[in-house]
Amino acid sequence: MTAAVVLTSACTTTEKVSVMQPGDRAMTCTQLRAEFAKLDAVKADADKDKGVNTANVAAVLLFWPAAAGNYLNARDAQQLVEQRRTHLMGYYNERQCDNP
Repeated sequence: MTAAVVLTSACTTTEKVSVMQPGDRAMTCTQLRAEFAKLDAVKADADKDKGVNTANVAAVLLFWPAAAGNYLNARDAQQLVEQRRTHLMGYYNERQCDNP
């Protein structure tokens, strides 16, 4: 049982966002800025999951494929964040959110 707990704690979970979500087109400039802030937080979490942390050290020591999985999972999450940011920037620019 202890080994299962240790192996489970060796995996990280980075949130993955959907690139397109219902309601995107209707978002206001304020809502778009808030969504960009959320995306920044998800990306920061993914950056931590890719780096040296307790879960990744445990994964390398106990079950090295988990460390590779953590890295790839975080990389995928970062790619989805960038794709969503690009998608939302289209609406942001269309609404001229930077212009008063």
